[in-house]
Amino acid sequence: MASPAWRLPSNCGAPGIAADIAEIDKDWRVYGAGITITGPTLRALDRLGLLDAVMTQGFCYDVTRICDAAGHVVMASRVSGRPLGPRIPNGGGILRPVLHRILSEATRASGTAVRLGVSVASIQHAADDVAVGFTDGSSGAYDLVVGADGIHSRVRGLLFPGASPPAFTGQGCWRAVLPRPAALDCAHVYVGGPVKAGIVPVSRDEMYLFLLQNVPGNPRMPEQDWPELLAAQLDGFGGMLGAIRGGLDASARINYRPLEKLLLPRPWHQGRVVLIGDAAHATTPHLASGAGLAVEDALVLAESLLSGDALADALQRFAARRYERCRMVVDNSVRLGELEMGRAPAQEQAELQRASMMALAGPI
Repeated sequence: MASPAWRLPSNCGAPGIAADIAEIDKDWRVYGAGITITGPTLRALDRLGLLDAVMTQGFCYDVTRICDAAGHVVMASRVSGRPLGPRIPNGGGILRPVLHRILSEATRASGTAVRLGVSVASIQHAADDVAVGFTDGSSGAYDLVVGADGIHSRVRGLLFPGASPPAFTGQGCWRAVLPRPAALDCAHVYVGGPVKAGIVPVSRDEMYLFLLQNVPGNPRMPEQDWPELLAAQLDGFGGMLGAIRGGLDASARINYRPLEKLLLPRPWHQGRVVLIGDAAHATTPHLASGAGLAVEDALVLAESLLSGDALADALQRFAARRYERCRMVVDNSVRLGELEMGRAPAQEQAELQRASMMALAGPI
């Protein structure tokens, strides 16, 4: 993951922020299958000028269909029009590597310097800058360092060595990429079975499957057994989801990961170093908002830095704007997982999901 180091103009109110990005992967790759994108995340991507690319290279829709385990539609989650604006679909899906390509191309086009195969090794605070030592032996001085290096953040460890580590939630998430049937024109979420699962279109030709499994004890899932293990979890489902079961093989690009959570107490900064995204608030996929929160963080941080206020005040304001929204997503996502593992009534789960999404539709 990247750890941007921002060089601020002497006048913080001046337009533009020069930035270097240190990325640990020498090929700047991203792994995984598909990703569901909520309306609020699409709104944030629109502010970056990337909505059209996401809509063209992904698949957007306005309705989510809720199905029972047999595959019968029991409810269409429809909102009136497009409450976030006529340009903003209510949801969508895209392959993670495709979204990464859109974001990385826009980053390079902005003139940002990107250094690959290197990460942060040390941070030394000073009154007027931050001295950063990199893993390739080089170093630099920056007005501000932004740790955007994920749930197992190296920057967070350097900044807050006593912070609590990420915590396992009791669930694991399966994902797979498969050919998209023409009939799948929006997300389908299957409830009422032993596990929660869904299928989401991510392009004109492909869809991705997600499935949340209760895995007490966090057992190891050998990669060579993934098709068989995922197929076993799909036993008993009908409809399009059930039809997937017999076709799972290595071509399905299956992946599995245990779900972890993290919510760093404020402050999210120390001196001239600040944390954003999963480095500060890692969540589970239940509200499909982890990546979206990271995009929003970057937007709000940029607004705060360009406000003209002193850096310390700008960083305080950034966390003040973001903390409660991010806390709500982490807490409610984890709670949804607990309700699923406890086989709570579907209505109780739906009400928490609906209330959370309504809150996310508010201003960032």
